[in-house]
Amino acid sequence: MAVVDVVSAVVGRDPISLRPLAEIIDPDALDALFAPRENGEQRPGGEVSFIYSECRVTIQNSEYITAHKLDATSSRNRAECSDEQ
Repeated sequence: MAVVDVVSAVVGRDPISLRPLAEIIDPDALDALFAPRENGEQRPGGEVSFIYSECRVTIQNSEYITAHKLDATSSRNRAECSDEQ
Protein backbone atom coordinates (compact mmCIF):
# COMPACT_ATOMS: atom_id res chain seq x y z
CA MET A 1 0.00 0.00 0.00
CA ALA A 2 2.98 2.35 0.28
CA VAL A 3 2.94 2.97 -3.49
CA VAL A 4 -0.75 3.92 -3.38
CA ASP A 5 -0.17 6.23 -0.39
CA VAL A 6 2.72 8.05 -2.08
CA VAL A 7 0.87 8.46 -5.38
CA SER A 8 -2.29 9.67 -3.67
CA ALA A 9 -0.23 12.36 -1.91
CA VAL A 10 1.30 13.47 -5.22
CA VAL A 11 -1.98 13.64 -7.15
CA GLY A 12 -3.99 14.96 -4.20
CA ARG A 13 -6.61 12.23 -4.26
CA ASP A 14 -7.92 9.76 -1.73
CA PRO A 15 -6.13 6.39 -2.10
CA ILE A 16 -9.48 4.63 -2.47
CA SER A 17 -10.26 6.73 -5.56
CA LEU A 18 -7.13 5.54 -7.40
CA ARG A 19 -7.18 2.63 -9.82
CA PRO A 20 -6.23 -0.60 -8.01
CA LEU A 21 -2.46 -1.06 -8.16
CA ALA A 22 -2.93 -4.74 -9.06
CA GLU A 23 -4.47 -3.64 -12.38
CA ILE A 24 -1.17 -1.93 -13.27
CA ILE A 25 1.51 -4.19 -11.82
CA ASP A 26 1.46 -7.52 -10.00
CA PRO A 27 2.19 -6.65 -6.34
CA ASP A 28 3.51 -10.16 -5.64
CA ALA A 29 5.94 -9.90 -8.55
CA LEU A 30 7.00 -6.47 -7.33
CA ASP A 31 7.71 -7.88 -3.85
CA ALA A 32 9.59 -10.81 -5.40
CA LEU A 33 11.96 -8.44 -7.22
CA PHE A 34 13.40 -7.35 -3.90
CA ALA A 35 12.91 -10.54 -1.85
CA PRO A 36 15.92 -12.50 -0.59
CA ARG A 37 17.29 -15.15 -2.92
CA GLU A 38 16.21 -18.77 -2.48
CA ASN A 39 19.33 -19.41 -0.37
CA GLY A 40 18.32 -16.57 1.98
CA GLU A 41 21.02 -14.20 0.74
CA GLN A 42 19.90 -10.59 0.37
CA ARG A 43 19.85 -9.24 -3.16
CA PRO A 44 22.04 -6.25 -3.95
CA GLY A 45 20.24 -2.96 -4.56
CA GLY A 46 17.88 -2.59 -7.43
CA GLU A 47 15.38 -0.23 -8.96
CA VAL A 48 12.11 -0.53 -10.84
CA SER A 49 9.94 2.20 -12.39
CA PHE A 50 6.42 2.15 -13.77
CA ILE A 51 3.53 4.51 -14.55
CA TYR A 52 0.61 4.59 -12.12
CA SER A 53 -2.20 7.15 -11.85
CA GLU A 54 -0.48 9.85 -13.88
CA CYS A 55 2.83 9.39 -12.01
CA ARG A 56 6.17 7.78 -12.69
CA VAL A 57 6.79 5.62 -9.63
CA THR A 58 10.31 4.43 -8.79
CA ILE A 59 11.12 1.92 -6.08
CA GLN A 60 14.74 1.61 -5.01
CA ASN A 61 16.11 -1.24 -2.91
CA SER A 62 12.57 -2.08 -1.71
CA GLU A 63 12.91 0.83 0.72
CA TYR A 64 12.44 4.10 -1.13
CA ILE A 65 9.44 5.03 -3.21
CA THR A 66 9.42 8.18 -5.30
CA ALA A 67 6.52 9.40 -7.45
CA HIS A 68 6.65 12.28 -9.92
CA LYS A 69 3.55 13.63 -11.60
CA LEU A 70 3.95 13.22 -15.35
CA ASP A 71 2.53 16.62 -16.28
CA ALA A 72 4.51 18.77 -13.80
CA THR A 73 8.05 19.00 -12.50
CA SER A 74 7.69 21.29 -9.51
CA SER A 75 8.78 20.00 -6.12
CA ARG A 76 5.27 20.34 -4.70
CA ASN A 77 4.17 17.57 -7.09
CA ARG A 78 6.69 15.14 -5.67
CA ALA A 79 6.55 12.88 -2.65
CA GLU A 80 8.97 10.40 -1.18
CA CYS A 81 8.72 7.86 1.58
CA SER A 82 10.76 5.10 3.10
CA ASP A 83 9.04 1.76 3.48
CA GLU A 84 11.66 -0.28 5.30
CA GLN A 85 10.77 -3.93 5.54
